[in-house]
Order: sequence, then structure tokens, then C-alpha cells
Amino acid sequence: MKVAIPTEKPGGLTAPRSEHFGHCDVFTIVEVEGENEAQAEVIANTPHGAGGCIEPVTILKNAGVDAIVVSGMGARPMQGFADAGIKVYFADLTQAGTASDVITKLSGKGLPVMHPSQACKGSGNCHH
Repeated sequence: MKVAIPTEKPGGLTAPRSEHFGHCDVFTIVEVEGENEAQAEVIANTPHGAGGCIEPVTILKNAGVDAIVVSGMGARPMQGFADAGIKVYFADLTQAGTASDVITKLSGKGLPVMHPSQACKGSGNCHH
């Protein structure tokens, strides 16, 4: 499975996760097979104003990503990922602060799939 994790620059497995996937600097992409992870690849995000939160959906779809792990997301990009066949998982930032932490949790006990009711509604009204 090819997993995208929104991270801060410079990206990579030790990079801190970004709080908002649409505003992240880069996506750290990790190929995961069972409990093994391959080396990370880093893909730049576009500025948030250029296509909003839908542009990252296109970037990650074109990169062949199967899943993304976020700490929150709006309903519009969540639907965009669903339409693109990319599964959205949830991981609290306090429990998985780096890309490597996310992969460890995803490969171990697993992470929950984010439900549409968890999507941010705007105006700071996020219920994760």
C-alpha cells in the first residue's frame, strides 16, 4: 500500500506531521508491505489558494497513492479522495507526531478509517 502523510519540510520519515493536510509543505509517501516500509519519497504540495484542498487529491492520485493519513480534513477533499479511490485514515497528532510514527501505527494495530461525520465543517468546527 502506498501511503501519503502530510508533513512539514523537508519531509521524510522523521518529519513532523502537518496539522492541516491542505496547508502542508510536502507529502511524505511510503510504500508499506505488511510491517515493512520502503524508503520515503517526498512530493511537494501546491499553495492552498491554488485549487484549495482538492488539488492535493489530484497530486496524490497521480502519484499512485492508495491511502492518506490525516489529523483532520474537510468534507470536500474527503469526498474527492473517496471519488479517487484513496482511503482516508485518521491519526491523532499527539499519538503519531512523525511520518514514521504513522507508519508504525498503521502497520501495527491499524488506524481507523475517517468517517464523513468527522470532517471539518469550516469556521474552526472540527470534530475528530
